[in-house]
Amino acid sequence: MAHSVNPFDDALRQALATASRKGTYSPAIGAFETASTQEIMAEGWTGEYRWPVHRDPIFTPIFTAILGTGGFSLFGATISYAAIASAIVTTAIVAGVQYLLTPKPPKPEDGRAPLTQPIPYRFWGVGEARLAGALMLWEALDNKMYSVQAIVGHRINAYTGYYLNDDKVTLSGNRVVSPDGKRYGDDAREWVMIYSRLGLTPETAIAEFVTPLSGQGIWTSNHRGDGQASVGMRCMSPNVEYFQKFFPYGKPALSVVAQLALVWDFRNPAQDPEDPSTWAFSKNSILNLAWHECFNPFGTKRDFRKAILPVLDMWQEEADVCDEDVPRAAGGTEKRYECGGFDTTDHDPKSGTNAILATCDGWMCERGDGALLVVAGKFREKYVATLTDADIVGHTVQHDVLPEEEVNQFIPKFTYPATDYTTTDTDYFEDTAAQIDAGRVLPQDGSYIWVQQWRQARRLGKREFARARAKKRGTLDVRFTGINAIYAPWVRLDTPRRLPSLDGALINNRRSVLSVSRGGFQMTFVKMPDDIDAWNPADDEGAAPPVPPKPVSDGIPTPSIDTATAVSGGGTVYVRVVLVDPNRDDVTPSIRYRITDVGGGTPGAWVEQKFPDATPSGGLIVANTNPVPANTSIDIQAAFIGSNNSYGPWTGSVTLVSTVDTTPPAAVSGVVATGGVGQVALTWNTPNSANYVATNIRRNTVNNEGTATVVRTEYGAPSSADAWTNTGLTAGTYYYWLRAANGSAVESTSSVATGAVNVT
Repeated sequence: MAHSVNPFDDALRQALATASRKGTYSPAIGAFETASTQEIMAEGWTGEYRWPVHRDPIFTPIFTAILGTGGFSLFGATISYAAIASAIVTTAIVAGVQYLLTPKPPKPEDGRAPLTQPIPYRFWGVGEARLAGALMLWEALDNKMYSVQAIVGHRINAYTGYYLNDDKVTLSGNRVVSPDGKRYGDDAREWVMIYSRLGLTPETAIAEFVTPLSGQGIWTSNHRGDGQASVGMRCMSPNVEYFQKFFPYGKPALSVVAQLALVWDFRNPAQDPEDPSTWAFSKNSILNLAWHECFNPFGTKRDFRKAILPVLDMWQEEADVCDEDVPRAAGGTEKRYECGGFDTTDHDPKSGTNAILATCDGWMCERGDGALLVVAGKFREKYVATLTDADIVGHTVQHDVLPEEEVNQFIPKFTYPATDYTTTDTDYFEDTAAQIDAGRVLPQDGSYIWVQQWRQARRLGKREFARARAKKRGTLDVRFTGINAIYAPWVRLDTPRRLPSLDGALINNRRSVLSVSRGGFQMTFVKMPDDIDAWNPADDEGAAPPVPPKPVSDGIPTPSIDTATAVSGGGTVYVRVVLVDPNRDDVTPSIRYRITDVGGGTPGAWVEQKFPDATPSGGLIVANTNPVPANTSIDIQAAFIGSNNSYGPWTGSVTLVSTVDTTPPAAVSGVVATGGVGQVALTWNTPNSANYVATNIRRNTVNNEGTATVVRTEYGAPSSADAWTNTGLTAGTYYYWLRAANGSAVESTSSVATGAVNVT
């Protein structure tokens, strides 16, 4: 059968046939090896150039058109040469010097505080992540502060957690429940309220903001945020004395944990790629990659009909690989590959692609017709292509690395929800023998910031460390005849002549670009370790990263009142309050009092006094108040004030009488009780005591003073006769007791009883 032969190919074939008579090329293997076809020909290569070349029905017409001008036509559209010359194979770079040059999404720690700038860029995200988004509203009105944050610029699935600063809080309805019962308010009032929106279209404005702010044109019912997930926060400012107690870090910074993008699961017939209402939330890395490449409003915006549908079976299989159950050392399983993270629109969409691919050790290739080939990190022979001596026109192979590029310790880093979504190290992998040879540890970090399972980070790190230790890597200049290998994640080399050191070896196609000047493509490769998929949970899993305990502060302690007594002198009275020493030098005792009843059962206003100079002694703190109202029932409370002028809890009330005169008068004498019709007449003599003021008369129907009731306080002068008649009594027997009292209501130590008195 006749073949159409390219003149260049025919000349090369003839030259190779002529050179075959000169001998066999056998390059010396050193640390670095490079050769071109011309160099091999000069050495006398005896290999056979096979013809006709292997042609792919999809790609061959595309690349033969490159000899034309301007571009080539695909499905009616003209594609420029510049588009072809871009990378057509993409793999995530998670370690090494090249990682520093790749676009990267924000660190997880960047999601703790909202972005504040006049025109902020938008956020987007996949899986579950913690982020604060961008501030859209921050206004204070009277004693309330209103803020709204745009979380991401697309609809999300749900909010699963809330943080104020670094305090994880819960909600009761919309009200924030304090993590310790002290911060962010109490149960009495709605100190901090949070309102969330998923980003529906149309969305609903936050009514609690519209009512106070719409009249001033700040926030109206038109501020809905259609298609944009957002959260609103309303904070009420407390009294200045309590501000530091309720808001110890100043104004609260709100961040949320959210289940982000809803994605099309192409394995589910009930989901329609053109109807987002049928989509669902997933952490599956491949499903999220498809969403980012085709449906993310801030992604690469490929047409899913060209990018996914032509190779739908491949995408479905790789999504299943991500969902495979991987056993854990302690029992149970977890999904092989999940992802969760966020990015911003000031970054190239490639940063999101790299981050997602890193979560599954993924490989992605854009085929000539626009289809995206994708493979998750699990070796399968079906995805292996072959390159022969005839397919390679040049090579550069690095058989070893410089000492400064050696890696003998690999540290996977990931985002750990248990530490409030911070970048965390897992147990590292190391080659002890290599460390001894090198005389030092040569570490390298692996960045898996969109991975949130520490075991998954370990699995990915083990794969990357194995590739780093393989060392053999380099580039291959591949003819168009080797195009099928360009579109394969793994390539087996059949190169006994050109690369005998790698003959039969399996290499990983890390990146391939079109390179016409080199005769076709340039492939960057790394030798595949034989045990790339080896994983024994008992030996390889390691231990969960430690979660540093958060200090649980008791805050400002509640005082313990040892005693509280009224102390009189000079006609006035003060209160001596003795507190138990809290053994804290940073707190100041404060005492306050109020009149128990100013009338109608209503207590008076609190009067406070601070004691910054109080000095503990013998485990006690003694605080003497200023003069208090004399001879009055008063309530006493105590509290400690912190160094930031915030108050701790007040104690319960201790009630006492502010007695000025504590000396009881002598008892009354000469008591006579005479019963009559409906009354009892009492006469007595007041004592000869200078502090005598009155006589308290108690009455009972049984002979028991303890249960008797004061029915009369009769005021009079000392050393004089006094009398009082108790009228309006019903017939029966009554008992009376009379006690003298001073001006502070301190009674005599003994009373005088009348005995039984009959009333008719």
